[in-house]
Amino acid sequence: MVVQTNLSHRIIVLFFLLPLLSALADSASDSDLINELVSLRSSSPDSGVIHLYDDDVSKFLTSVPTPRPYSLIIFFDSVDLHSNSQLRLQKLRREFGLVSSTFISNNNGSNNGTKLFFCEIESTHSEASFHLFDVETLPHISFVSPTTENLTESDQMDGGDFAGLAESMTEFVERLTKLTVGPIQRPPLLTKTQIGIIVALIIISAPVLVKKILKGETLLHDRRIWLTGAVLVYFFSVSGTMFNIIREMPLYVKDYEDESKFVFFMEGSEMQLGVEGYTVGFLYTVVGLLLAFVTHMLVRVKNLNEQRMTMLLSLVISFWAVRQVVYLDNWKTEYEIYPYWPSSWRR
Repeated sequence: MVVQTNLSHRIIVLFFLLPLLSALADSASDSDLINELVSLRSSSPDSGVIHLYDDDVSKFLTSVPTPRPYSLIIFFDSVDLHSNSQLRLQKLRREFGLVSSTFISNNNGSNNGTKLFFCEIESTHSEASFHLFDVETLPHISFVSPTTENLTESDQMDGGDFAGLAESMTEFVERLTKLTVGPIQRPPLLTKTQIGIIVALIIISAPVLVKKILKGETLLHDRRIWLTGAVLVYFFSVSGTMFNIIREMPLYVKDYEDESKFVFFMEGSEMQLGVEGYTVGFLYTVVGLLLAFVTHMLVRVKNLNEQRMTMLLSLVISFWAVRQVVYLDNWKTEYEIYPYWPSSWRR
């Protein structure tokens, strides 16, 4: 009778202890996962962004029951598409890293710092994870909340969230996580050491510079420098250099059909490669220099035959250059430019 009573007491105790032990085990497991994520974030050399592989996705997401004690925001990248300037993957990745480093610095040491982790997945090493998230196009950023079970249903950043770069990404993160990222902390253009070196050089060279300025022996007093600068300004103006810088257009792209070949001129007005603009700028510069030569130098030649031959050669070269520009424009836009002839000539 006593044995049966003791056995009943033990069964009752075990009945109440098993859920507690199970909860403690789950808590220890969650703590281990968080500690591992914190360790990976600390060892990451790039703004605390954790590089995930297929096994890591399984460990931290698919194999962990919901609700998880953390959220992940994942940037999907592809090294093969870095050459595509229209996607701006490298720039967006840098901005994503700024958001990550800002969040870490503003939440370091607090409980919020272990509730969100910034990660990246690269296609060449984790193709299965791309399929798991159903990623078909880039750029792509997904937010996996603690309660997300089906990864294909995770919140995705839309095009408007990419437009403002790091600031827009911050709004996306704060809206979904209710956590504070803080103002973006961009690195300064010059470090304190670089600024100190520049100031020291200015102070050391100041007496020599003042002496040369008073004597008129600086580069700013050399008309050849002004001439070269004027030609360069003209070249960059007519070659669309600012367009290439603002749009981050590449000089050339690889041929999609044969990657061993390069494309320097792309048909269609939707895209202009850098080489195209610089080619047109060079042709325009040639015409401009010939015009300047004819109006300022050739008029000083006293021999009429030399004047006429040089003028004829200049006209031929200028006509050829303009014809090439018109041909390129016709080829890209499929819009033919016809020469204007007076109506009396057509009779």
